[in-house]
Amino acid sequence: MFIDRAKIIAVSGAGGDGMVAFRREKYVPRGGPSGGDGGKGGSVIIRANSDLNTLINFRRHRKFAAKAGANGGAKEMFGKAAEDVIVEVPLGTMVYDDKTNELLADLTQNGQEVMVAKGGHGGRGNSHFATSAVRAPTYAEKGEPGEEKNIRLELKVLADVGLLGFPSVGKSSLLRKVSGAKPEVAAYHFTTLNPILGVVSLDYDRSFVMADIPGLIEGASQGTGLGDEFLRHVERTKVLIHVLDAAGSEGRDPLNDFHVINNELELYSPLLAKKKQIVAANKTDLIEDPKKLDELRKAIEGEGYQFFPICTLTGEGLKPLLEAAWKILQEEPDVSFEAPEKTIVYEVPKDEFEIEQKDGVFYVKGKRVEKLVGMTNFEDYVSLRRFDRAWRFMGLDKLLKKQGIKEGDTVNLYGVEFTFSENKDNSDDEE
Repeated sequence: MFIDRAKIIAVSGAGGDGMVAFRREKYVPRGGPSGGDGGKGGSVIIRANSDLNTLINFRRHRKFAAKAGANGGAKEMFGKAAEDVIVEVPLGTMVYDDKTNELLADLTQNGQEVMVAKGGHGGRGNSHFATSAVRAPTYAEKGEPGEEKNIRLELKVLADVGLLGFPSVGKSSLLRKVSGAKPEVAAYHFTTLNPILGVVSLDYDRSFVMADIPGLIEGASQGTGLGDEFLRHVERTKVLIHVLDAAGSEGRDPLNDFHVINNELELYSPLLAKKKQIVAANKTDLIEDPKKLDELRKAIEGEGYQFFPICTLTGEGLKPLLEAAWKILQEEPDVSFEAPEKTIVYEVPKDEFEIEQKDGVFYVKGKRVEKLVGMTNFEDYVSLRRFDRAWRFMGLDKLLKKQGIKEGDTVNLYGVEFTFSENKDNSDDEE
């Protein structure tokens, strides 16, 4: 089974908590703070693997969660960082943030990877907070929370040559004849329901990958017959071999078929319609009148396309067709991919906060707020004072006032509630 779309959940690990500890050694009666930092949480990384060719593994395994980092220890010992979780996908997989529909990466190289959920930083131990005024800090940071992302994976097969045409024109038979692939071949439409890849070897050191794309029909660009699903796989090819039923054995006119399919390419993507294309006129053994083939040749070549009569049953004409495809492959530049210029960064701009009022409560959201709440120990007075300074540095008081907050109103920060007060001495009171 060929699966070319999947949705997964990526959950990174939280950072380990920093440690509150003091040196307790002989002959060191007043040892200073020695709490170590917490370890970094594990990240979730998606990596391309050339040994895979389908997303079928994600049918049942959809959630990938990394572990949290270890807490810091005494004597300034760092907590152990958690291992990253590696999610392997086939080459040609496009990675999207399913919530924002943003393209995070286009994985086209073996080993290429993208971090989709970043592990939290470890909290700092109390050894970091010693000052000339506070020589024995009893405060340490909690680890930064991890994050959860809904990720959508879409696979576009990577092939040098794509076979194009109506159902039952002989695309699967052609692939079987020239490669080791074994697509289903039968006397009914849509025997090929998924893209199938095969390696074509011309000689010892010349080979290329050919893809049998399921048959297209009129209206494919709008999704008729799942055509839009199939057309996106053609985007990754360098050369298209347009296979025609030259004998018209299905009762259709091959020249009209040629124009219908090319029109669908243009409707789906103008860039796709401009790809190099050569025409393979199949089923020549069924043509009774040679003039019919000559007329088709003149019409196709008159539009600027190379024309090759073939018979997949006997193998006649296949060698010149493949040599022509190879020649074009050497001339065509590599396919350009719609990859982002750099890996997505999940940091939120400093002024990006969301404030929503509901039932008299002001809910404040934002990446920096979430991080601040997650790394604060609200049971420690010093930690609360640091939280208050960070709160004011981010300008949240001013933003709340613009939203109409008043003395005594409730503020909710990711489940932690405070009573709003403009009195700095009471700003640390928690409900």
